[in-house]
Formats: sequence, C-alpha cells, structure tokens
Amino acid sequence: MKKRILLLACLLVGMSACTRNNDDDPMVVVNTPETYSFERDGNSTVSFSGQTTRIQMANEIINRMKDFSATETILLNMFSNENSSFSNEDLNSSSKNVKSKTAASKDFFESNAAGSAAVRADFEGWLTAQVNETFPAQNTVASAGVAGQIADGSSTRYVSAKGLEYNQAFNKSLIGALMVDQILNNYISTGVLDAGSNKENNNNGVVADSKEYTNMEHKWDEAYGYLYGTSADKANPNATIGSDDSFLNKYLGKVDADSDFSGMAQTIFDAFALGRAAIVAKDYTLRDAQTAILRENISQVVAVRAVYYLQQGKNALATETPDYGAAFHDLSEGYGFIYSLQFTRKPGTNSTYFSRPEVLSLLDQITTGNGFWEVSPATLETISTEIASRFNFTVAEAKD
Repeated sequence: MKKRILLLACLLVGMSACTRNNDDDPMVVVNTPETYSFERDGNSTVSFSGQTTRIQMANEIINRMKDFSATETILLNMFSNENSSFSNEDLNSSSKNVKSKTAASKDFFESNAAGSAAVRADFEGWLTAQVNETFPAQNTVASAGVAGQIADGSSTRYVSAKGLEYNQAFNKSLIGALMVDQILNNYISTGVLDAGSNKENNNNGVVADSKEYTNMEHKWDEAYGYLYGTSADKANPNATIGSDDSFLNKYLGKVDADSDFSGMAQTIFDAFALGRAAIVAKDYTLRDAQTAILRENISQVVAVRAVYYLQQGKNALATETPDYGAAFHDLSEGYGFIYSLQFTRKPGTNSTYFSRPEVLSLLDQITTGNGFWEVSPATLETISTEIASRFNFTVAEAKD
C-alpha cells in the first residue's frame, strides 16, 4: 500500500498537494491544472460524450414543452428516448436517455427503487400536465384556480391553476435530479470511483477495454461532463460559464456573477481539475478532498438560487399592486430549485441537506390552496431563511 503524505505547506501554495510513496521517496507535487486536459501516450484520456448527449436531450425537452403542438406522447417519449422526435437525429439514434439517469445515483437510489420511481413520476407528471392542463388553456386568462396565460412584462407565461409553470418546474428540478445527483452522489462517490478493481487498475495504469482512460479517470470525467458537457471550450469552460446550457452550468454562472459568491465557479473547476490530477497521481486522499469541495459548493449553488427566486417572487407580491406574472415565473423557478435540494450532499456524510419529505413539505407550503395566488410574502421569507440556515450564506446575500 502506498503511503501518501499531504503537507499543509503544499496545500497553501497554488492549490497543490505533495505526495510520496514512502519516507525515502522525493515529494511529488500535484498542482491544480489550468485546463481540464489529460493525456496518456499523447492521446486524450478525457471522455464524457454521454453527459453531453443527455444535456442536449434535456435542452430539447424543455424547449418542446413550450411548443403547443407537442403531445403527451411526444414529450414522454423524448424523456425516455423511445420513438423520439429530437431535432438532432443523433439524439434520436442514441442509446442514451434522460429518464434512466434521473434519480439514479448509486449512493441515494441504488437501494431505493421506490424513491427513484417517485421522482421520475414527478417529471412525467409535469410533462403530462403541461399538455393536458396548460396547453388547452392557451387563450384563457389565468386566475386563481384557473390555468391559462398571464403577462410578465413583455412576455406571456402559461401557468397551472396554482400559478405554476410546469416547464420551469421540470427544468429546474432536473438540475438536481440529473446533474447534481449524478455528480455528487454517483460519479464522484467512493463507491463508484473505487468499485471493483478500479483502484488497483488505476494504480497500475490498466485502461478500460479499447480506451485511453482508466475506469476511475472516466468516472470522474463523467461527473465533470454533467456541468461542462456542452461548454464551448470543454477544457477551459469558465470562459463561457453560464451560457452553455439551461441547467447547472447556467446557474453556476449566475451565482458566480453575484459579488457575494464571486469565485465559486473557479473553486468548482479547480476541484474538478485537481481531483482528476490526483487520480492520475494515485493520490486518493487528495481526490476525496476535492469531492468534499464539490459537494459543498455545488449544493450551495442550488440553495442560493432557491432563495434568490423565492425572494424575487416575494418582492413582486409584496407591493400594493402585485405583479403576479413576474412573481409566478420566479416562484416556478424557485419551486424547481427547492425540489432539487433533495439531491444535494453534505460533505463527509451520506446525507442530503434536505430530505425528500422536507422538500415536499416546503413545496406544499407554497402550493396549498390556490398556490402562488395566495402564498404570503411572510411564508416565502420563512422558507428562504430555513434554506439559507443550512448553508454557509444568508438570505440577504442570495436575494440580489
């Protein structure tokens, strides 16, 4: 067994760590790479095409949810990629799909088939409701208890009888159920990285069949792909962070643009890059330290945006003449981010920051009765405070 020593002095200089096999070996410094680029024998070892495909599929699904000609069958088939109608023919012929990776992490759902099925049923329910409730009310003016259209500035939103935009609920909830769950609770999980002979093979440089990478390297890359899989420059993704998809990438960019959270995008990228370099260096203590950083910061992205949208909705409602259109749009996004909290992960634990029952309770508080038409600013403030209190930020920091 190799002995690895992490020196504080190294950790304090340029995001690096020192390691050595035994007391007689020279120190090896593992620096944080400036780009996510790794090679073996002159060939790239980085691969996450499946993640890119699923992000592209998800983007098409949420866009199709705004197409009034779409049917329930079309949307459900796109979710499972069965007889699909993606505009990109490569997606239709792909063996990948969004549904099978939704609520599908090893740590949270491998032994919780009922929990996984419940989450997937929620997503299929939103697709079905969009077609059966919202689409028929396209030309109806929405009101309390009545689905239809509502003005939001120059935009027209289409909401349920409770004021919820199903497309926003689907979109923002998928950030947690697909991207966050697969990253935090699956691919960077010790149970996945070290499964079977992965550690032994990585120690000995044994690559996967007909591939350039070891299984451990590939699993870490797949986690990376769920955040950066459609980035313009996948090796240097922060150059366009926030503009490369409609999911985790987009909202990491928004959080990073807030001065209270400036630098989070770099922190997350550095943890991915250093964790991958640690795998190459066979330094699993350093690798696992990056896992903790990713779990803390990516979870916080979800929580910050949940509070942000609750606060935006509260502000739109807390006026003499409430702006229902703006409020409902923000609260619909907030709904999805609250839903995503059940997939977050406390570093160093097997626990999420919010359990599913807790999440459903929060959602019940904002959708009871006529939902957004009746929810009070005080309730939105209380929920905001409850969410922020479990993380390392305040409501005031997140609301701008």
